[in-house]
Amino acid sequence: MKYVIIGNSAAGIGAVEGIRQADTAGEITIIASEPHHTYSRPLISYLLRGKVTENQMHYRAPDFYEKNNCTLYSGVTVSAIDAAGKCVKLETGETIPYDKLLVATGSSAFIPEFTTTKDKFTFMSLSDAQALEKVIDSSKNVLIVGAGLIGLKCAEGILGRVKSITVVDSSPQILSSILDGDSAEMVQRHLEGEGIKFVTAQGITRFEENTAITESGSRIDFDILVIAAGIRPNTALLDGIAEIDKGIVINEKSETTAPHIYAAGDCTQSTDISDGQKKIMALLPNTYIQGECAGINMAGGEKTFDKAIPMNAIGFCGLNIITAGNYSGADYIKNGDNEYKRLFHADNRLKGYIMVGNVEKAGIYTSLIRNQTPLDTIDFALVCEKPGLMAFTKEDRNKMLGGGQ
Repeated sequence: MKYVIIGNSAAGIGAVEGIRQADTAGEITIIASEPHHTYSRPLISYLLRGKVTENQMHYRAPDFYEKNNCTLYSGVTVSAIDAAGKCVKLETGETIPYDKLLVATGSSAFIPEFTTTKDKFTFMSLSDAQALEKVIDSSKNVLIVGAGLIGLKCAEGILGRVKSITVVDSSPQILSSILDGDSAEMVQRHLEGEGIKFVTAQGITRFEENTAITESGSRIDFDILVIAAGIRPNTALLDGIAEIDKGIVINEKSETTAPHIYAAGDCTQSTDISDGQKKIMALLPNTYIQGECAGINMAGGEKTFDKAIPMNAIGFCGLNIITAGNYSGADYIKNGDNEYKRLFHADNRLKGYIMVGNVEKAGIYTSLIRNQTPLDTIDFALVCEKPGLMAFTKEDRNKMLGGGQ
């Protein structure tokens, strides 16, 4: 059996490990456009801060490919997929046949049309971090366009290594995709205390050399420009081959609508069990599990993954944030000086939550969402105040601890 995997990040690695659970002899070929050993993308900001080395970013051991009998094409891009001929074509002109194919092409930074022709940077990859490393120093003013997760992790990564950091976003709040207004205000205050400046509710209309002009007419001078205005799934290889909506459409087995072709990770859309909607959930845990699921099924095994939810666990300058699910229904709010918690529930189920500061035992809330636990079977009032196993029945506690049926 010939397996081809396009992509060398979490989904691709999950697929290799999934395949090897069911098939120890088949040929595995990995094609990676990045010229690096597989690494953990969330660590690129810590690389710039000097908290990790490139070797410490490795997602798997140096002998991973050898141990799993994989052929790795590193720094090589796939130019096309020939689904009828069951092969992939490389930009080098080489053709590689497959019996089963996984598309795990991830996502790319969105670059707005108004962007200046001056040098600009993105913050999606190890190569991006390496490029920034070459230009930052204590004399540089940095402008980051986008106050989402990527923009703020970039700001954290270069904090203390440049003269100033200004983050601009057209949204009235930072982290608008994962936080509500009160929690966003708490995080912004914390980051402002670290020295990061914010300009919100104002988009950039144009650039004049090294000056950005906002919608209000304000002028922001900069030496280094980082674009963190969002991401787009890399779906082009399956255009006209498989169904694509916002991302590549997959089922609970990570199968696309094209025979023998699977997909996983940031390039796909799947069902969010917290609201039943199909969406892109570019999150490392989901990505790995989708890849592993694909690998097992590619190798003839049986595996499904139908518990995906949007989830973010992240920290900024010592302030922890965890969010999950969707923010619909009635809510419970706890808002203190250094702690924020908001739980959303409807139809006798926990739908989602936001936690900032004290995120201890957030996993209990995540479990309630994933397992669709009826809230009338637990002491939900106690769980809201003090999440802990004692709020559950003895039977449920045993299941959670692995000791019951």
